[in-house]
Amino acid sequence: MTTDNLQVQERQPAIISYVKDLPNICSLSGLFCTILAIYFSITGVYYAAMIGMIWAVAFDWADGLIARKMKGRTGSDRIFGGQLDLVIDIISYGVTPAILILSFGSFDPILLPVAFFLLAAGAIRLSYFSTFGLSDSAKYTGLALDNNSIILVLIFLLESVVSAETFLVILSVSALLLAALNVSQIKTPKLSGNPRNVYLLAFYTLGITAVYTWKLL
Repeated sequence: MTTDNLQVQERQPAIISYVKDLPNICSLSGLFCTILAIYFSITGVYYAAMIGMIWAVAFDWADGLIARKMKGRTGSDRIFGGQLDLVIDIISYGVTPAILILSFGSFDPILLPVAFFLLAAGAIRLSYFSTFGLSDSAKYTGLALDNNSIILVLIFLLESVVSAETFLVILSVSALLLAALNVSQIKTPKLSGNPRNVYLLAFYTLGITAVYTWKLL
């Protein structure tokens, strides 16, 4: 092993050291909300799952706002935070809605293609963004995955006004349409990049939380 390699290794911070970074703490808080959403989806407490899903988005947007306002973050801090976001996004916006639909459909195997398409679209979307980033017009190519959860928690309000069979079709079709938009060539604005939108999402999150908490009670 050369001296240069030893010096590179010595400069590498400990893996766990990135946990103390405030934006990463925020990202991990969103991951915790995602785990709650998955748990409540599997156990059939769907209203609680909706609360977990929207709070995951809120933390996801907040970590970017915090990161932009923080001073003194290094290049490695930004790279690590970006990679952490990508990993969490596939769980929050790919795995979670797939499990939600499977659970609501009593894990009928016929829904497996729907779940696969959601996950595949999410993985492709994130891989494309990781490769090319924003388009020349500072917009996303394809619908950003976080919009899926924002829309799905609103659509889930229909669950109490139509039959379970009808709503499963509505939920599945809606999720598939969103997934198709995720991998489309449409240009969409980076909503989370505007502080005003972050605050609007905060109000939306509180409203959704209040509605589904009332339904739980």
